[in-house]
Amino acid sequence: MKRSRFSEEQIIAVLKEQEAGMATAEVCRRHGISPATFYLWKSKFGGLEVSEARRLRNTQTPRWLGHRGVCKI
Repeated sequence: MKRSRFSEEQIIAVLKEQEAGMATAEVCRRHGISPATFYLWKSKFGGLEVSEARRLRNTQTPRWLGHRGVCKI
């Protein structure tokens, strides 16, 4: 899986710039992202604070464990 160039903290900062009134196209241009990426981030991280995003990341089950939390061999 490809690793993101942006951390959760940076993504939330980008979203907050747009919430503060800057145009979406301008935010995307400043940070070198496409509008599709911006709206994907907004669907995932919209309304979250940095501490909430960290908590969400720490509570997620790793993919290799599967949805039940047990390793399938």
